[in-house]
Amino acid sequence: MTETLRLDPATVDALVERAWSDFPYEVCGLLGIRPDGQLEHLPVTNAERSMTYYVMDGRELLRAMREIEDNGWGLVIYHSHTHTRAYPSRTDVELAAYSEAIYLIVSLQDRDRPEMRAFHIVDGEITEVGIDVVGD
Repeated sequence: MTETLRLDPATVDALVERAWSDFPYEVCGLLGIRPDGQLEHLPVTNAERSMTYYVMDGRELLRAMREIEDNGWGLVIYHSHTHTRAYPSRTDVELAAYSEAIYLIVSLQDRDRPEMRAFHIVDGEITEVGIDVVGD
């Protein structure tokens, strides 16, 4: 499993912007990690438009997952927490179905300094993954 998630500043900015895009509702989506480390951002609509959880739109999720699988990319599943810290909720843990995925949470709890943390969630066990922001 990946111990460190490498993000470029443009992706960090895009994820924070996306988290604010439907505030106060949670947003969600996927990142595909190419073999060269480049990231593909694949936003997916939160079908429930909830302030406390997300349900990815089925068609958009299927299309995004096919793109990631067809290209053999690594998988990052992200969503925002608009009022709580960047740590998996009980619901996040219960819904974590992809043991190979990195789960990334963007928290807007501190409105001035959004927080971003990443985790592996396997069989209910949460392990934090480091985030390195690299590049220009």
